[in-house]
Amino acid sequence: MAENTARSAAIRNVLIVGGGTAGWMTAAALSNVFSKTQCRIRLIESDHIGTVGVGEATIPVVLKFNQMLGIDEDDFLRSTQGTFKLGIQFVNWGSLGNHYIHPFGSYGTPMGNLSFYHYWLKYHRQGKSKDIGEFSIAVQAALNGKFMRPANMPNSPLAQIAYAYHFDAGLYAKYLRNFSEQKGVERIEGEIIDVAIRPDDGFIESVTLKDGEKYSADLYIDCTGFRGLLIERALNTGFIDWSHYLPCDRAVTVPSSNIGPPDSYTRSTAHTAGWQWRIPLQHRTGNGHVYSSKYMSDEQAREILLNHTEGKALADPRIIHFRTGIRKKFWNKNCVAIGLSSGFLEPLESTSIHLIQSSIAKLLALFPTTDFPQPVIDKYNQILSAEFVGVRDFIILHYKATQRTDSAFWNYCRHMDIPENLHNKIALYQSSGRLFRDNSELFDEISLIAVMHGQGIRASQYHPMVDDINDEEFDRLMKEIKSVIDRSAQAMPRHSDFIARHCAAQV
Repeated sequence: MAENTARSAAIRNVLIVGGGTAGWMTAAALSNVFSKTQCRIRLIESDHIGTVGVGEATIPVVLKFNQMLGIDEDDFLRSTQGTFKLGIQFVNWGSLGNHYIHPFGSYGTPMGNLSFYHYWLKYHRQGKSKDIGEFSIAVQAALNGKFMRPANMPNSPLAQIAYAYHFDAGLYAKYLRNFSEQKGVERIEGEIIDVAIRPDDGFIESVTLKDGEKYSADLYIDCTGFRGLLIERALNTGFIDWSHYLPCDRAVTVPSSNIGPPDSYTRSTAHTAGWQWRIPLQHRTGNGHVYSSKYMSDEQAREILLNHTEGKALADPRIIHFRTGIRKKFWNKNCVAIGLSSGFLEPLESTSIHLIQSSIAKLLALFPTTDFPQPVIDKYNQILSAEFVGVRDFIILHYKATQRTDSAFWNYCRHMDIPENLHNKIALYQSSGRLFRDNSELFDEISLIAVMHGQGIRASQYHPMVDDINDEEFDRLMKEIKSVIDRSAQAMPRHSDFIARHCAAQV
């Protein structure tokens, strides 16, 4: 009897509203888990409503999503004009002329009972290394235009390579649409003009298209971008504004022609009132200037972008308006918001795809029954809120950790109040050289020291256990580690050669 009741309460019908990266990632994941007989999955999108996607940079966890779907990596990269990514280079963030790379993977190698960065802090205090990136295989490979997948070579830096991708977001959505439709997802072309709400409990009952057709489901997933057609316009969920921490509210974007082989890293260059991304693909380069309209006009932002874009512009620049923050609930009644409809954090650390992926993973872990237990919904909202806050604080760190005094924007960022947890992280590092990852946050100690030290925050001490290694042995070990990393990076093939050999897109 209990088993039959559970079966009768199963979600049998899911309606995804909106396509793009969020919609088709959700459709692909759900259709990979549920058979057509278990659950009917439909996606409504309109060819007349554009998406925000302008070229995407990712972080390494995206590999798990593609692997879960059983996607062949080379085929995926050929289809999306993709390239490989070893980290992000930050230019002019700590000060004008300052630059560093936030790498994927680890620094150095274990030497004792502590993380490697503790030993490097002593080495730095001795004046023997300015940049911890000297001890990163990802940094050295990126700076030399190299790339390879991890090698089966135990105890070698070449076995520790971590990477992600750059790809064309539109082509990725198209690729996942094909995958999803082969799995049985039904695509419906149309524009929603009305959302009906059940009067008794406030749940979504149906949506109506321009042609008059109505569609209903057990579970609705809102992937309508900033509009939040279901989660906000229909359910009035509410929004938590974070623009006092992250004052940028617009981006102007333009694709450009390539002027050389693609770099194996994303570049983020700080400007007078924001920053510019550069994402190298096989067929073009994606460029965008994120800025604060309070400190810069649209025309100024457009001019800065075009003046700092390498290669010929391939389209007219377009401006995107946004507001940083999250919905008060990511899951409200029988509607889950995924992607930009759930919230927005500027793509400074390439987390947009990750937050979609994480939302999908949490939804699958907490997939409801038709009675939609409130504790399940509450747990989902709690987890996603904590994840967004963790990413938010890490992005705030980049703005706060600056010595720039050349504009009102940077003066504001340097002096602004920041969340207490981030304040405490900075204070702990400055006073003791210790870094801790709280509550399984996305960004760990490696990421924290990359940004903190890279942008001029200095530790006044290093961990006392580092001195357990005598100075002569310590110096020998550090030189040996650096030498091995340098030789390993030089032995790697060029990034462009690796792409040509394994995943070059057809022209």
